[in-house]
Parts: sequence; structure tokens; C-alpha cells
Amino acid sequence: MTSSSSRPPTAPAGRAGTQVPPRADCTADSAGGITFDVAAAAAPDAALVLRRTGGTGGDDVRLPLTPVAHGRLRAVLPSTVDLPEGRWETRVHGGGADLTVRPGLRDLRALVDRRPDPRTEAVAVRIPYATPDGRLAVRSWRRSPHAEAGDITFGQDGATMTVEGRLYGIEAGRDTVVEARLRGERDRVHREPVTAAADGAEHSFAFTLPYASLDEGRDGGARVWDLWLSAADGAPPIRVARLLDDIAEKQPVLKYPVLPVGDSGKSVAFPYFTLDNDLAVQVSTP
Repeated sequence: MTSSSSRPPTAPAGRAGTQVPPRADCTADSAGGITFDVAAAAAPDAALVLRRTGGTGGDDVRLPLTPVAHGRLRAVLPSTVDLPEGRWETRVHGGGADLTVRPGLRDLRALVDRRPDPRTEAVAVRIPYATPDGRLAVRSWRRSPHAEAGDITFGQDGATMTVEGRLYGIEAGRDTVVEARLRGERDRVHREPVTAAADGAEHSFAFTLPYASLDEGRDGGARVWDLWLSAADGAPPIRVARLLDDIAEKQPVLKYPVLPVGDSGKSVAFPYFTLDNDLAVQVSTP
């Protein structure tokens, strides 16, 4: 009979000596830090390891796991630790074990309606989430500067969409425009002026896109337009995105109306968020 002392010190054993993946609770703070509380036994070299999807071991971020209660270990990802943009799998290492981590409770209340100081040079966002196959992962963004999309509204005739938002690390100038760039065709760009948002808040912006301009000359295939803010002073363009909330993957959650373009009924348009939570507009045939 195998004694409990012979089991790997970072996780309980399952049937036939298999190791049960540990479960971790997460608490996110408004500055971009995350605290992980892992249900696992202690080991001298225990660590929570973040590994970027598609990356190598050289990209790993290793966070020490320290005991906080019997059978509970804690790791902290400070907001000051760089976590490049991407998706990061969580694993528990220690005592010879290398285990995936299952998601427990995720306290993301501090991320709801988050509004950093608009003068900050960079916006860092880390959102823990459950993958479709039941693992704990972290979605990370770092944008410098950043254009945060807020309310999206539509003209009474359904012919236009208006986006309001806030800028971080930069202010909109007189010559700032929104660029709708046709995906797959670098030279196809539609531009509209950018103004201050209706509320007049500091570092706010707003723009209106006419759907007919995005549909002009379409041969029946679907078009996707990616939205950027661009200034005339030579500064790099800024991708318009929605990052400052608690939703790691917005595409299946935030849905917008599919509206007809013109009177022919042959075209429809709608905004959506990409898998990276960047804002785009699709024009297609229903």
C-alpha cells in the first residue's frame, strides 16, 4: 500500500497513482496584478508557471508558491512584472510534478468599469479565464498608447455607427482620424474625422462611420474593416479595442445589431470584437 508521503508534494494522487490537477482561485486587482490561491501540498521548489501559448520555455514566468494554510499555496503576479500580450497557460511545478491547473473561483470585480489615469503611458490588462477544455489561463494585453472603445450606437436610419471612447497615453489632435482598413488589402483605407466624445471628458474621442462607404464596390464577398486611430503628426496608429473590463473574450458575449446597408437589401453591416478584443466592422451579403 502506497503511503501518502510517497505522493508528489504538489498535488493529491488520483486512481492508479495518477496526479489530480490542482485547482486555483484568482483575485485580480485594478492595477493589473493577480493573486492565485492553489489547492496543493507544499514543496520546497513549488511554483506557479505561466507559459505563453505558442511560446517556448524561455518565455515562462515563474511565480513562487508559498504556504498560506494547510493544503493552500499562494502565488502573486504583480502588476510590475512584464507579461507580454498573449494567452498564458498556468501550470504547477514542484516535487517533480508538472501539472495543469483547473479554474476555481475568479474574483474579477476590480476589473469592472476600470478607468486608469488617462495620462498613463501604457495600459496593462490581465484577465484570468477558463479555457474551453477546463484549464486556467490568463489573457494579457499591453498597449502603449491605447484607444479604449466604449459605447457603440447607431443612427436612426441604421446607416451609421458611432463609437465613443477614451485615449490613454495620448490625446486626440485636430487632425486625428479613424482609419477603417480593409483586411487583406493594405491599400484600401476609409477615413473619418475624430472628435471629442459627447460627454466632453478628458482624453475622450468619438467617430462616426457610414456603412455605405464600407460597402462601396463590394463584389459580393464579405469585407472586414479593422479600426485604427491615426494622427497626422507621424505618430504610429493605435488599434481601437475594448480591454478595460472583466471579459477575456468579448466576441461571444458582446453582440451588436446586423443592419441593412442601403435600400437594396443586398448588404448588411455590424461591428464586432476580434479574438484579441480589437474592434472591427463586417459588411457582407445576408
